[in-house]
Amino acid sequence: MLVPEKRIADFEKMGFGMFVHWGLYSQMGQGEWIKHCADIPMEEYKKLFDTFTAEDFDAERMVLAAKAAGCKYITLTTRHHEGFSLYDTCGLNDFDAPHSPAKRDLVKEYVDACNKHGIVPFFYHTTLDWEQETFEKDFDTYLEYLRKSVEVLCTKYGKIGGLWFDGNWSKPNADWKLDELYGTIRKYQPEAMIINNTGLGAGGALGHPEIDSVTFEQGRPTPMDRTGMTKYVSAEMCYTLNDHWGIGYSDLNYKSPKELIECLCDCRKVGANLLLNIGPTAQGGIEPIQEEYLKLMGRWTSVFGEAIYEGKPYSISENNRDFLLKGEDGTIYLFAYDIGRLGSENVVAHGGFNPDRSFPLKGDTIAEIRWMDNDEELQFTQDGDKLNVVCTGFPYGYSYCVRVAKVTTK
Repeated sequence: MLVPEKRIADFEKMGFGMFVHWGLYSQMGQGEWIKHCADIPMEEYKKLFDTFTAEDFDAERMVLAAKAAGCKYITLTTRHHEGFSLYDTCGLNDFDAPHSPAKRDLVKEYVDACNKHGIVPFFYHTTLDWEQETFEKDFDTYLEYLRKSVEVLCTKYGKIGGLWFDGNWSKPNADWKLDELYGTIRKYQPEAMIINNTGLGAGGALGHPEIDSVTFEQGRPTPMDRTGMTKYVSAEMCYTLNDHWGIGYSDLNYKSPKELIECLCDCRKVGANLLLNIGPTAQGGIEPIQEEYLKLMGRWTSVFGEAIYEGKPYSISENNRDFLLKGEDGTIYLFAYDIGRLGSENVVAHGGFNPDRSFPLKGDTIAEIRWMDNDEELQFTQDGDKLNVVCTGFPYGYSYCVRVAKVTTK
């Protein structure tokens, strides 16, 4: 049986993180791929550098928004595909925030705020670069530039949670010299997670042996099959609030809070983390609607977060939606979907609500089951390794989308 290394176990236990996509593209408000999708020449696109002030970027406010949502870590785009860096590249180039009108090392501000408020900082870093001509013309030279960039991030900001790479899918047959890149991280940040996004088309794929977590993008993650793996590898799914990662001012297609809450639960159902994205405004502020979404997530995690952080996959119900997680102390957490509300028939639609749910057990004997939100005791029967529970509906005035009960064993 594979046992996770400490950094991987710690990562899994965090459970819920916030992704932040912010760069020069944010000034256009049409998503982070706008340069590529609109075929904007680099010399034209780079004019955005001259208007990047970061005047609305408040790292502490951003970190506190993540904390209010129940996030335990943040992954910030220190450099996206456009090639612009939010950090001081220490002479590697001048296409960075300290040389822009912002004149600030924004990654330092971010890390300082994370450390102040107990949030673990992660660094997203592109491997695909539209600004560096060597990416196409002299790939070995480019790879050394990339490695030195990562070395800066590993040596100038103290302890970090990990590096989250994105872009190797752009040259699937190239030699990315990953031993050298990942070796640099292990040299300076031996406890950092190494993650390399496999993109929309290859979710859950495992690459280099130094990778600590596979990735999923949008949709839902699948259960991890660690058969044949040489080490325990975790999983993480990144997810947008609407349809874009970088801010899209005309993207009104926001997901419902119910979908986001269910997504978080679905991730934990299979042992994956959820990395929920926000896209700051042109100069780094957080749109009010995105801040409110984070607050809504926090209302849920403030009640049921223990189950998200402590529980690991245990079993899935007969309806294939509800499930059980189990903590290291033996506590079982029961997740129930679509349980409806109680109340007068004049205001509450009762159609289709089935309170009876069944779950397979693995040798545990159940003593008591109580909802975590109001401590109501639930009726249940146990027939060997089958648990039958009457999942009562939400009291009138409440609807948490997914309800969680704490199951005590004998």
